Amino acid sequence: MAFLYVLKCKGDVLYTGIAKDIERRLAEHLQGGVKGAKFTRSHPPLEVAALWQTADYRAAAKAECAVKKLSREEKEELIASPERLEDICPVLAGLGFSPCSPLPRLKKEEK
Repeated sequence: MAFLYVLKCKGDVLYTGIAKDIERRLAEHLQGGVKGAKFTRSHPPLEVAALWQTADYRAAAKAECAVKKLSREEKEELIASPERLEDICPVLAGLGFSPCSPLPRLKKEEK
């Protein structure tokens, strides 16, 4: 199983990523250390905007690349209608993506 996700981050920017373990990956982004993405260290995530699940990690990697190429407007459309992933990114048709609901909440660890 693999996940494709879009985060809304500080500075009104969007970050797209993939993970096999979504809870662990979100925690890494929040911690901001070397395991988190360089981008989310300078633009801390505020919320999970969209999340999809698929059985195939290679499909998730393909989807990440496709979504990163979308315009901001197209990404906002995906966030508003996650079930339209294959309509907005036709290259992903038939790869078995399904939107996840409810979206996980970001939980900053207490220190």
